[in-house]
Amino acid sequence: MELQRIDEWRVRIPRDPVRGMRTDVIVYASAVLLDQIRKDLSLEQAVNVATLPGIVGPSLAMPDIHQGYGFPIGGVAATDFQYGVVSPGGVGFDINCGVRLMNTSLTEADVRPRMKEIVDQLFRDIPCGTGGKGPFDITHQELEQILIHGAPFAIGKGYGEERDCEFTEANGCLPEADPQFVSARAKERGRPQLGTVGSGNHFLEIQHVESIHDAEAARAMGLEVGRIVVLLHCGSRGLGHQVCTDFLAEMGPAMKRHGITVPDRQLACVPIQSKEGQAYLAAMRCAANFAWANRQAILHLLRGSFTRLFGRDTRIRVLYDVCHNIAKREKHIVDGVKRDVLVHRKGATRAFSPGHREIPSDYSRIGQPVLVPGSMGTASWILAGAEGAMRETFGSVCHGAGRLMSRTAAKRGRIAREVQDDLARQGIIVRSETRDGILEEVPEAYKDVDEVIRVVTGAGLAKPVARLRPMVVIKG
Repeated sequence: MELQRIDEWRVRIPRDPVRGMRTDVIVYASAVLLDQIRKDLSLEQAVNVATLPGIVGPSLAMPDIHQGYGFPIGGVAATDFQYGVVSPGGVGFDINCGVRLMNTSLTEADVRPRMKEIVDQLFRDIPCGTGGKGPFDITHQELEQILIHGAPFAIGKGYGEERDCEFTEANGCLPEADPQFVSARAKERGRPQLGTVGSGNHFLEIQHVESIHDAEAARAMGLEVGRIVVLLHCGSRGLGHQVCTDFLAEMGPAMKRHGITVPDRQLACVPIQSKEGQAYLAAMRCAANFAWANRQAILHLLRGSFTRLFGRDTRIRVLYDVCHNIAKREKHIVDGVKRDVLVHRKGATRAFSPGHREIPSDYSRIGQPVLVPGSMGTASWILAGAEGAMRETFGSVCHGAGRLMSRTAAKRGRIAREVQDDLARQGIIVRSETRDGILEEVPEAYKDVDEVIRVVTGAGLAKPVARLRPMVVIKG
């Protein structure tokens, strides 16, 4: 395929009608990242996304892009809400996989001497792992309410504070969620998992603020060098996975009924306004609401852990919670015209600019907080959304460093204990349910998060606010 370098930060793959492309692909990548990206099929997948009926604007690839199911992970695509399609592959199996950052009243000096004690307490209190049964015995009726109301229902049950939702994307609940479209199997998988982190790349990390890069934004977020923050990465667990599985099984036959063909069956899609499209979106919203309730329940457990460790005066507040596997109806300016679109963000984070009505008032002047985990041995970043994202990417940026190695390659030739010992020498304690939980997530398995941040900030999509360093990591 033809790649045209636009500038230091952007590459274009021009529309090719022979391949069925309806639009260009724009890739945000430096030369070094582009070399890494080209080693898998993610650019081919971004080209395939450009063939979707009703796509509006370019198919977008963030600098953390890597190969996924149908859509690349790190891909963004908007489709016309009336005439376009919705694709479960554009959301992913872990619906509303996202990150929640909590600010605390603690400092690095408070935490550093007690890291072993902290990791033991967190590991006891917060379930991790593939199955992962949570401590909340919710009824079937309560699960239905969670699917409809999300994080606010969890808070109503006593699992948090009202302000937690104010600092959560969509206030922790997508409207028009309808549990009748969620299968009994999905509900069965999800009901015992409220308050669990899961496995794979999901984690809970105690971090400290290493450096500040925008003093005004940092003040608005309550950040200073040495401040302890907690970063949580998890999603809708088995419930969301089953929702995606269920609807992918229906999409193939539905595409035939609607006369839709795609270059890759993993790109299965249906018209947004079809009964199948509306059913998927209603179920997807339920899974998204479950994920927000799940992160809320984990925060409740975390507050209990910190109270036991540091006393009742310890404060933990949500700095922000944002998802990165979702399809949301939004309005954006495209070619000078405001359009009603469905934005698919698959491994991509919303990044609205200052003044946007969906940003909490505390952040209105600085832009929406954007949370970008790196790896358990490197760093994570807090950014603030910028106007460039609204102009170019439907208010979206990267969601992490992006995988550089497959999980199989990451494990090859490594020993979990040696990885843990190496991280311990760097001042990082890691605890996992399994050896694979450590080996699959070694720092070398990921791209350089600082280079990824350099691209999105250089392109004007976001502003750097603070760099974080991990201290304590728990994983599945």
